[in-house]
Amino acid sequence: MLSPSFLLRPPPPLLLLLLLPWPVWAATPTGTPGAWDCPEACACAPGGQANCSGLGLPAVPAGLSRSVRTLLLDHNHVRALPPGAFVGAGALLRLDLRENGLRWVHARAFWGLGALQQLDLSANQLEALAPGTFASLRALCKLSLADNRLARLEPAALGALPLLRALSLQDNELTALPPGVLTGLPTLNSLRLRGNPWACGCALRPLCAWLRRHPLPAPEAEMLLCVSPGLQTLSPLTAFPDTAFRRCVQPLAPRDLVVIYTLGPVSFLASLATCLALGSALTAWGARRQRAAARRPRRPPLNLGLGEAPPADPGSPAATAQV
Repeated sequence: MLSPSFLLRPPPPLLLLLLLPWPVWAATPTGTPGAWDCPEACACAPGGQANCSGLGLPAVPAGLSRSVRTLLLDHNHVRALPPGAFVGAGALLRLDLRENGLRWVHARAFWGLGALQQLDLSANQLEALAPGTFASLRALCKLSLADNRLARLEPAALGALPLLRALSLQDNELTALPPGVLTGLPTLNSLRLRGNPWACGCALRPLCAWLRRHPLPAPEAEMLLCVSPGLQTLSPLTAFPDTAFRRCVQPLAPRDLVVIYTLGPVSFLASLATCLALGSALTAWGARRQRAAARRPRRPPLNLGLGEAPPADPGSPAATAQV
């Protein structure tokens, strides 16, 4: 039987820990507040900014979370962006990737960044962009592709960005913008284009039409000059009215292309079927004539030669005289 002194003795500390409804070690953080939300090797500041600039990083750092709102990755060595490069950073609003020597961006590299508003890819080595690269960035307001090596920008690469207001394409190798590049950017009001070798031909018609509807500031407009062909060298892009392109063939509308691509194969198949049916009919008719000719009795040929007389009838006077 236990003595009364045992009941008065205080319980051991370990027993008290086990009796608590929630372990105290689970509620006590093991570091500075917010440290687990900061990407590796980066310095984080209040407000969700992760500063990873100039660290020589070869890839996007791991440990991104929804608490990161601004990610500064400029002046690193990120040469490529694989699919899902920013997984976990679904609340990211600003992404800076300047001066990384970036050469390749996968079409799904930015998937999951539906809230992103500012993207800076300037001062890299991009030569082309895959279709759908920015398709998931529906909230994007500002995009910089300046100082790269882009020689052509396909409409499918940009896609439809309904909120994009500023686009920088300066200091690339663009000679024209294909039709449809600016069509999916209804709110675009700032377009930087200087420093490109523009060729003032028919391919430049859509861009010149856009520039007439959205006049650029004077310093920017004065820097948009043609470098070819010879007669148009150093002519400003804003100096070409629509009548200057009257000899250019209008590009087909998407609806016309659908009709052509639909009716073309159908017409080909119909013509092929007609030719096969006609050939079969002619073959059958020729075979029928041959069978009919084979069943018809043959007549002896008529001897119409002049050098030899036909044999005389034995009962005729001529045959009697010969005997």
